Amino acid sequence: MSAGLAALLDDVAVLAKAAAASLDDVAAGASKASVKAAGVIVDDTAVTPRYVHGFTAEREVPVIKRIAKGSLRNKLLIILPAVLLFSELLPGLLTPLLMIGGAYLCFEGAEKLWEAVGPGHGHDAAAITEPPDEEQLVASAVRTDFILSAEIMVIALNEVADRSLVTRAASLILVAFAITAGVYGVVALIVKMDDAGLSLAERGKGVAASFGRGLVQAMPIVLSVLSTVGIAAMLWVGGHILLVGLDELGVHWFYEKVHHLEEEVHHATGSLGGLLGWLTNTAISAVIGVIVGAVIVAALHLRGGSHGEPAH
Repeated sequence: MSAGLAALLDDVAVLAKAAAASLDDVAAGASKASVKAAGVIVDDTAVTPRYVHGFTAEREVPVIKRIAKGSLRNKLLIILPAVLLFSELLPGLLTPLLMIGGAYLCFEGAEKLWEAVGPGHGHDAAAITEPPDEEQLVASAVRTDFILSAEIMVIALNEVADRSLVTRAASLILVAFAITAGVYGVVALIVKMDDAGLSLAERGKGVAASFGRGLVQAMPIVLSVLSTVGIAAMLWVGGHILLVGLDELGVHWFYEKVHHLEEEVHHATGSLGGLLGWLTNTAISAVIGVIVGAVIVAALHLRGGSHGEPAH
């Protein structure tokens, strides 16, 4: 009886260790995948606050919640089954799909650069004279999120592509929840920060009031910096995806040259070698992103011009 109980306890212990190892595997895969998708996450965080511009303070958080729910549905009900199906039946398509997404990131980054410095920049800054249509705005935000979420999930899947189907699925589910909560939680904090600052400035005294005024004044700068970081992240991540993708498809020359230069910088710069080597790789990836994105933007603008449409 005791021997049977001891054997049962041993079996339970083995199962518990296996479950713990599996959970560690899932957590490690999700963590690695989330880090790789950081560039797209920054862009998603930078883009979303624009969608609540024009709403009353009372509607800002509810609108963000609606967009977050739509984002989670995108990830779990549409994108997750699709990417898992591809990884199981057509794994060879993962790299081309990732490169298509990388090219899209390059295009988005280059398009935003063009909007910022091109001849038509500033023309869209017309004042809002009436409240935005919440239904249309949420639908538009969820559509935009779908593209960014798809890129996040494909990047994440690429990082756990060698794991079992169950581990892949569990890792991507964890990524979906973590990224959605992180992005929209930060967005909610950002859009309410100026309200908090205004409240402190009006009701507080001394240091609290000064801090509140500083917070209100700082928010436009924070949003501007976040937007700039988002553009840079898109170009860097998109360019790097294309660089690595070409290498995986057999075109090794570009990746080898960049990797060789990164190693040279690493070994030539002493204690800062790791950081400067990474910055070298990142800068070259960003340049690749700008070039590829500019070509796509120019092609689309020329195509639009050939049909008599405005190029913007």
